[in-house]
Amino acid sequence: MTTAGRVVVAGGTGALGGALVELLLAQGQRVAVPFRSRDAFDHLRSGLGAADALWGAEAELATAAGARTFLDAAAAALGGIDAVAVVSGAYAGSGPVGEAPEDEWPSMMRANLDITHAVCRAAIPHLSARGGSVVTVASRLIESGGAGAAAYVVSKAGVAALTRVLSLEYRGRIRFNCIAPGTIDTPDNRAAMPSADRSSWTPPEAIARTIAFLLSPASSPVTGAYIPVDGR
Repeated sequence: MTTAGRVVVAGGTGALGGALVELLLAQGQRVAVPFRSRDAFDHLRSGLGAADALWGAEAELATAAGARTFLDAAAAALGGIDAVAVVSGAYAGSGPVGEAPEDEWPSMMRANLDITHAVCRAAIPHLSARGGSVVTVASRLIESGGAGAAAYVVSKAGVAALTRVLSLEYRGRIRFNCIAPGTIDTPDNRAAMPSADRSSWTPPEAIARTIAFLLSPASSPVTGAYIPVDGR
């Protein structure tokens, strides 16, 4: 077995999450995916050959109660949880801090940091007893750049910091690692940046392989890592 057997993928209906779900199912894993849109989940399921190993439920992951309800239900449906990938998130960059809409800051914190915190917190009781792995997603923008997208960059920096602290707090019980993609080669990004040089953009499938490795027992010595995933 190359990956954990029962995996929660928060953000599994997105481009990166969908690539990860497809890979995990192809490896024979059982996967639970929270969703806010039944149509998005049905679209994900319709494109997969191992859909009988895929379970999903509507969830509000940005709150502690919502994340806990989903993780508990996922554990019941899958017979336990071995690993969690938090690949959900959003981007906004409307301009300098003094000019960006006031709601951009709380929106980015909720979509990126609050969801990661709530899902990790809810996963801990399920993973502590027998060990497990959690992978979160930050951004290469937290290392340099990000002007005009302060809320996004700060929220993703929070994800990286949270992951590092969790790896210290639960060392020997749960592994926490963070990846930091650059620009992901998705249809949405191509549409948003039609003139951009895409030579260094990373396909979601390549990032998914990195996440799957970090979720798997094959990466058992690795915890507290911050791993840039940028370029082909």
